[in-house]
Amino acid sequence: MSQYILPNGNVQIAFSGGRTSAYMLHEILKANGGLPERVQVLFQNTGREMPQTLDFVQEVGDRWNVPIVWLEYLPEAPHFEIVSHNSASRNGEPFERLIRRRKYLPNQQARFCTIELKIRTAKRYLMSLGWKEWTNAIGIRADEQRRVRPEDDKGKDRWFTWQPLNHAGVTKRDVAKFWSQQGFDLRLPNVKGNAALGNCDGCFLKSEATLAMLARDYPDRHKWWDDMERLASSLSASPSGARFRKEYTRAALGDFVDRQGDWIFDDENGALCQTDGGECTG
Repeated sequence: MSQYILPNGNVQIAFSGGRTSAYMLHEILKANGGLPERVQVLFQNTGREMPQTLDFVQEVGDRWNVPIVWLEYLPEAPHFEIVSHNSASRNGEPFERLIRRRKYLPNQQARFCTIELKIRTAKRYLMSLGWKEWTNAIGIRADEQRRVRPEDDKGKDRWFTWQPLNHAGVTKRDVAKFWSQQGFDLRLPNVKGNAALGNCDGCFLKSEATLAMLARDYPDRHKWWDDMERLASSLSASPSGARFRKEYTRAALGDFVDRQGDWIFDDENGALCQTDGGECTG
């Protein structure tokens, strides 16, 4: 039996806007001959996605004839709103709302941005449909074993997880091969199986090298993260609450990139850390 056959009951398909989760969606559609009404495909926009990601989400829905619900966080009830490719935030508005509400920044130890902007925003929408419990399909591959989650225990959550790519033995090579054979693709560079600029462009879980690249190649996008640290410094009672990373501020990183030049981007120099602080790409 295909690993992509839908389980019983209501199912959420978590679409991050990346190649891996889109591949998962494609295989689920193929195995089930489409999607019944008890399935919802959700994309939660933080406002810090690259324009190419938003275009890709729209193109996936159009080409594969699958309805994708675009959601954004709101600080006031019902704490979510439904948007579209045309109306989706493009300058971090949902993220900034959350920062102003919390009065400090998320970081590697307190990832409340993911919890509020992604997980709880989806949960609140699904509960508004009357869903009590459901299965959440997430795009964790077989070569990402450190990210694999227990599927048979929902704990305090309302959902069980379902990781069909892991069960099917799918690796990043399989995903890359699939997209090489399609008539369209996410128009962001695929570096060693990952889209470095996928999901939140300047996420604090991305490597120092990736964040430095953002500062060099997309200074306006880097500036938003610097602006949020400046905003948080006026809101937070603690200096640590005004930094996304304890090692440096975004202003300091941008200044370093400006002063040092392109030589720091040579991997052999070791000037920039190449390791992600967590999984935020996909």
